[in-house]
Amino acid sequence: MHLKNIPHEEVLVLAEQLPVHKGQIISKTLVQNQFVGMTLFSFSAEEEISTHTSHGDAMVQVLEGVGVFTVGEQKFEVGAGQCLVMPAEVPHAVYAKSDFKMLLTVVFPTA
Repeated sequence: MHLKNIPHEEVLVLAEQLPVHKGQIISKTLVQNQFVGMTLFSFSAEEEISTHTSHGDAMVQVLEGVGVFTVGEQKFEVGAGQCLVMPAEVPHAVYAKSDFKMLLTVVFPTA
């Protein structure tokens, strides 16, 4: 199996797969290989991941709450049910405007 840390053959609510703990960012890796990474995150309000880059295109799907994403020079407020694509090699950061949860999918170049 390629997906790990998540039940198989079962209907799930992704947002229920991680708790939110005050003052913390929690992550659970579902897939990590040379082609793709999928990670669930939960952020306590006002926590953040500072500016960094990725070698692959990254798509975040917000499952609960609201996050503020800085991509290059632009800021995007993304809420539950919304997604945002952050292109490879463009600096980006994330800030939790409220408690929030997201699924991050990164697709890496194959060449």
